[in-house]
Amino acid sequence: MTARTATRSRAVPAAAEDDDRLPPARFAFGSTTWKEVAHLLLNLLEGILGFLYVSLWLYAGALLSVTVVGLPLLAAGLMGARVLGRAERWRARVLLGVRIDEPSPLPRHRAGGFLGRMWMTLKDPVAWRSTLYAFIRLPWGVLTFGIALASLFVAWPVLGHIARGLTNVDRAMVRGLLAPSGELERRIAELEENRGVVVDTAAADLRRIERDLHDGAQARLVALAMGLGLAKERLLEDPEVGARMVDEAHGEVKLALQELRDLARGIHPAILTDRGLGPALTSVAGRCTVPVNVAVDLGSRPAPAIEGIAYFTVSELLQNISKHSRARTAEVELWRAEDRLLIRVSDDGQGGASTARGSGLAGLAERLGSVDGLFVVDSPAGGPTVVTAELPWRSRTDGHKDGRTDERTDGRP
Repeated sequence: MTARTATRSRAVPAAAEDDDRLPPARFAFGSTTWKEVAHLLLNLLEGILGFLYVSLWLYAGALLSVTVVGLPLLAAGLMGARVLGRAERWRARVLLGVRIDEPSPLPRHRAGGFLGRMWMTLKDPVAWRSTLYAFIRLPWGVLTFGIALASLFVAWPVLGHIARGLTNVDRAMVRGLLAPSGELERRIAELEENRGVVVDTAAADLRRIERDLHDGAQARLVALAMGLGLAKERLLEDPEVGARMVDEAHGEVKLALQELRDLARGIHPAILTDRGLGPALTSVAGRCTVPVNVAVDLGSRPAPAIEGIAYFTVSELLQNISKHSRARTAEVELWRAEDRLLIRVSDDGQGGASTARGSGLAGLAERLGSVDGLFVVDSPAGGPTVVTAELPWRSRTDGHKDGRTDERTDGRP
């Protein structure tokens, strides 16, 4: 009895030693490792779907490129590639912990209509990188799926190290092909959109000048020439009537000159060129139908192009106040903050101003955006209205100075 007991007691430690030599449980991995394994196993399905999609639309688009549907098909395929890239960024974020900013969307409004937007899509670097990503993922998906699946059965003790090494390659692919290429790409997209805005604005300004010349000064000068011709004939027959016709022609000349001055002021007023924003805006405020307080504190003058944009922005805002605001007073403030020119135009009118597309304020917002500016409207129903604009400074090189102007006009022309 004693000997049997001793034998049993000696066998227990041996069994315990055998248990200690057993490997850890197969599923004793952290959540991060299992997410990485899941990502590797999904690579095969993602690789097949992405490769089939890219191959089909590229093949069809190339075959149909000689027809009218070829290029639109390629553009539609690139838009789909953007969607695939977005899905892969989401998968990498959930399973691999890779957080990547979304690339800039394509601009919604583009000069040239459908053709302009299609051409922009065909040149989209984000879509082409997503296409390349989907194209090269099939062989990598087959490889990683096979290794991950085999490791679950024959190499699971080192499965965590294998999964980490393979998914590090996945992380590098996602960062290299699906991440936005920094601020440069964003700025290029903005400039592409703004270029169309600038072209449209310039064309509209030219049409306005042509219309003003044709309907205004040109028509008046034609009538003046005809009147002087008649007056020349009547001077010999009836000097008194001829003299009266010459007086009328003289009045027409004055009106034509005034219209030409107004037109020139609308293109670029001489007072702005000669004296700067302070006096120029004070002159504009004097034509407003409500009293306007103008405060300009700049110290020096910005670039001529920026001066012009600031001048016409304030001019149009004051015109809106005169026509629509029912305000009793208004205020214009300009000042410099580091390398930015800040503008604030406010009134105590009825409010309700909006930058909804098609309005004059929307046009101002687009024009300022084309030079990297900002335009914000705060106009609740019942007022007051506060419009804030911001422009880059871009200093002048001529050394002209523009001191502080702080004047109040009574609204009389």
